Amino acid sequence: MAKFRTLDDVDVKGKCVLLRVDLNVPMDNGRVTDATRLERVAPTITEISDKGGKVILLAHFGRPKGRDAKDSLLPVAEALSKVVKKPVAFADDCIGEPAAKAVADMKDGDILCLENTRFHKEEEKNDPAFVAELAKLGDIWVSDAFSAAHRAHASTEGLGHKLPAYAGRTMQAELDALEKALGSPTKPVIAIIGGAKVSTKIDLLENLVTKVDALVIGGGMANTFLHAQGVAVGKSLAEKDLAATAVRIMEKAEAANCAIILPVDATVAYHFAANAPSHAYGLDAIPADGMILDVGPQSIARVHAAIDDAATLVWNGPLGAFEMQPFDRGTVAAAKHAAERTKAKKLISIAGGGDTVAALNQAHVAGDFTYVSTAGGAFLEWMEGKPLPGVEVLRIK
Repeated sequence: MAKFRTLDDVDVKGKCVLLRVDLNVPMDNGRVTDATRLERVAPTITEISDKGGKVILLAHFGRPKGRDAKDSLLPVAEALSKVVKKPVAFADDCIGEPAAKAVADMKDGDILCLENTRFHKEEEKNDPAFVAELAKLGDIWVSDAFSAAHRAHASTEGLGHKLPAYAGRTMQAELDALEKALGSPTKPVIAIIGGAKVSTKIDLLENLVTKVDALVIGGGMANTFLHAQGVAVGKSLAEKDLAATAVRIMEKAEAANCAIILPVDATVAYHFAANAPSHAYGLDAIPADGMILDVGPQSIARVHAAIDDAATLVWNGPLGAFEMQPFDRGTVAAAKHAAERTKAKKLISIAGGGDTVAALNQAHVAGDFTYVSTAGGAFLEWMEGKPLPGVEVLRIK
């Protein structure tokens, strides 16, 4: 972690700390329905407050086109105060007089949440004048929003060029986990990549085959690879026009000495619906009017064996239509197996992406993985090998 400046490198006492957090939580009728992201940033907020820093929270919410009451952070600030067990004041703008006055009224240890940064179009444009307005409010900038680090916006990247910049504890944990996963991992490394479409993960697959020892491909995207190998996949979801891309990825994997592990059997149904009658078939016998909705029992055994051979696992995407029973079987079985290996100290397991987190929660094993990232797009771009603007700005030059 020496490559990034963290809270260990700064004395926050008496300082105005602009803290970029991810408060983009699910809401229903003005109430937060899942406080996971609030719980993730609480340790950084509490630490700065306890050390006598003035905590000034910057965050976006939704995708507003200008000021919009339904995208106000006020109800989120109220929910956050329950999580951190301290009062969280609120300013109804993130720049100008309302923000300046609220900051001037703060005492050491106070917490203030500024209104949605995206109420200003200059936020997403990383406008230098807007960055300067935000920077006036603070002495230092701390980023704790890895989930927004792939965006070069004013509050996620621009401030890092105007103020001394540090990683918060959530950001630090994320960077630490990612380093363990692909930066300098304990080998052998296996990746499990699932999901519906190859088209959304071409860059990811092309990067991973050069980094990992084995790559398990599951979900609808596996059907595209099977089709490219001449397997008849019936009415299954498959991007048949990407067969040449799949072949190119397999050739690149072979050249890099990365084993590609595809399903050897499949769970097939005739309707895309929960509890639809289903049956396991070998790949040579997929019915022409059937749909592959999950891996079959032999494929699950192969995935378990691949996990057993690995010291590090990186996971993004389910192995089947996990949101419907019984087509969650493959994903849940693999998740439980990886969790057991992790608990036995035989595996470092890093997972990320919305569907992946949902699947691990469904299997009741998210807490048993070494690290689970709640950052969707940023986690994917990092796995694709792309530099993230909000991370690069924290590097010790």
